[in-house]
Amino acid sequence: MADRVTVIGWDGSPLTAAARSALAAATLVAGAAHHLALPEVPPGAERIRLGSVDLAARRIAGHRGTAVVLADGDPGFFGVVRTLRAPQHGLEVEVVPAVSSVATAFARAGMPWDDAQIVVAHRRTLRRAVNVCRAHTKVAVLTSPGAGPAELALLLEGVHRTFVICEELGTAREQVTVLTSDKAADHAWRDPNVVIVIGGSAGPAAPDGTGGGWIGGRDPGYPPAVRGWALPAEEYGDGRPGERPGQGAGQGLAQGLGEGESPGLRAAQLARLGPRTGDLVWDIGSGSGALAVEAARFGAAVIAVDADPDACGRTTAAARRFGVQLHVVHGRAPYILEDLPEPDVVRIGGGGVPVVSACADRRPERIVTHASTRDEAEAIGRALAEGGYAVECALLQSVELDTDAWSERDRSVVFLLSGVHERREASR
Repeated sequence: MADRVTVIGWDGSPLTAAARSALAAATLVAGAAHHLALPEVPPGAERIRLGSVDLAARRIAGHRGTAVVLADGDPGFFGVVRTLRAPQHGLEVEVVPAVSSVATAFARAGMPWDDAQIVVAHRRTLRRAVNVCRAHTKVAVLTSPGAGPAELALLLEGVHRTFVICEELGTAREQVTVLTSDKAADHAWRDPNVVIVIGGSAGPAAPDGTGGGWIGGRDPGYPPAVRGWALPAEEYGDGRPGERPGQGAGQGLAQGLGEGESPGLRAAQLARLGPRTGDLVWDIGSGSGALAVEAARFGAAVIAVDADPDACGRTTAAARRFGVQLHVVHGRAPYILEDLPEPDVVRIGGGGVPVVSACADRRPERIVTHASTRDEAEAIGRALAEGGYAVECALLQSVELDTDAWSERDRSVVFLLSGVHERREASR
């Protein structure tokens, strides 16, 4: 094992005295080509071109002498320190940090970043990184070859965002470009780069206009977010539940919340969907927008679909009120679904077997819907099973009581159906 391992962050500025001292004593230096070209690297030291950090760690573990690893920015922030410290390598490291590329990018843009989401995009995680950009108003994306600004822009088609693209930060070739996301796909971008993705509707501002929060990566907004989920009808409509959606998928409500949006059913649907950061949720038949808004409050990206323009308007208004980002699509399922990006989980508020089958063909991990009768529930269950889903069905009965007289005010009975795609779930 190496006698000493020092990880040095480099942000383009002159190396600190501690970094120069560690390099001077190094018998092995690992880093990218521009790191190995630094004049402070001892000419007699063994040099390792840093491609696979895991491979370099094995080489360092077998080296007798003093090793230095050079990395861009802060090596402890989505950097090499995590891999070097992995138990299988047994390396104890000292770290000489530098300014992270994210901090540098926001400094170049002249923006605060305590409220920013930060994601790493490579080929495997690119789609999830894009979903974070859909769901949040300020995101820093640490890109990689094949998962850069152009690819981000292509997957964000239809969602307007502003890109601040920072190429080769800290070098003589550093360049910062600001343009709309629909233009980013037309350019070739130099690696490495950081993309700041900005846009969408922010939540309500504080009365003094300062905004700001108290926890990194979050913007609680003003007033503070409503506590709880599966909120009552009056939070989304005029407080008059009981009007039922139309027969077609995505047919909106004239007023209030319908059977498919009752708080109890909504709570059960959300529990089975499990929306989370990085997911894309389809809410087909969004009605008042209650479930779409609550899925977005969990951090997921949401596409809300409804055939009724008034329902689309209510969903948009609910999103604005709660300070979340939604992409609202006016159209009738299943036809409108063909052009939507791939979902992770789907809630279906209406449309029956044709819509369920169309969604199953896209193979999301989970599909949740409801039925009013046993015959309808059985038909939907068969459609899910034929699509490769393990099906669960529960009969939910809800009784609302008037607590003044402790008498029954309202009763509802509905079948809750959920399907888990066996292959998708097993592959996670």
